[in-house]
Amino acid sequence: MRRREFILLISGAMVSSATAVAQQNNKKRLVGIITGFNDKEMMPAFAAFRARMQELGWIEGQNIAFDLRTASGDYAKVDREAQSLVAASPDVIVAQGTPGVTATRRYTKTIPVVFSQVSDPVGQRLIDSLARPGGNITGLANFEFESGSKWIELLLELDPKILHVTLIMNPANENAAQFVKVITAAGDAKKVSVRVSAVRDGPDIQDAIETYSKRSGGSLIVFPDGQLINHRELIVELAARYRLPAVYPFRIFPEVGGLLSYGPNFNAIFRRTAEYVDKILNGARPADLPVEQPTKFELVINLKAAKELGLTVPPQVLARADELIE
Repeated sequence: MRRREFILLISGAMVSSATAVAQQNNKKRLVGIITGFNDKEMMPAFAAFRARMQELGWIEGQNIAFDLRTASGDYAKVDREAQSLVAASPDVIVAQGTPGVTATRRYTKTIPVVFSQVSDPVGQRLIDSLARPGGNITGLANFEFESGSKWIELLLELDPKILHVTLIMNPANENAAQFVKVITAAGDAKKVSVRVSAVRDGPDIQDAIETYSKRSGGSLIVFPDGQLINHRELIVELAARYRLPAVYPFRIFPEVGGLLSYGPNFNAIFRRTAEYVDKILNGARPADLPVEQPTKFELVINLKAAKELGLTVPPQVLARADELIE
């Protein structure tokens, strides 16, 4: 082969290789998102996620597309949507909540998965360790189970006369047993009895709250769960009707009239989730991305709800609040 022909051949190969890389870089990537929330509840968090992705250079309709699957608290539907989403072969799947990630991992061990709002991912055997997740899954932890102790403390700070707490929980949630254990132990330490009420739908919720409201000195803790979030307006209305101080895991409860919440901020979590997705789309492996644990919880107090319950929020609690709703 002549030298000139060889140079032309090499040059052509380099151009073809560069073209292939450019085509790959310009390829529209697909990010699937699965959640137990409904569309309305998910929209603010999804908007925060999409905005952060755009800041990182991922423009919907140009180089990225999103496939959002919601389930409105129906865990059977979460499973069906996870199977369907995996079949669509996205580049990354964002799985919100323990039900979302456990359903997704049933159907794929290869597609990268970024979870958000999952408690104790190591204990649930979703990952090998926080520092080195291993496999195809990483993300952001949500609650530490010790948050249950904080909910008991907040209730007693607002109303020291509380004698018993009803924990409203969904027995289908994988985190239920651990939260029950921690909250029961916290109640014992404060000499407050804890009753666990397993609910599956609106009528169950209504029956539980009505039944446990008949004894004086009662209060509520609402477990962090997609199904209970879907019924938040019913829960808040019943707590007000029966004059039960209640603490909730997310700010969307006091936003509809609940007394107070202590938990992570959805929007902040989803902005950080976008950064994990960006790293994976740019070549990082989930196995090498450490899982982040929660470092910031927000306390939101609805002062109108407190007034209607005849409660005076102590100054030290007001000072710790991240937001007061009047």
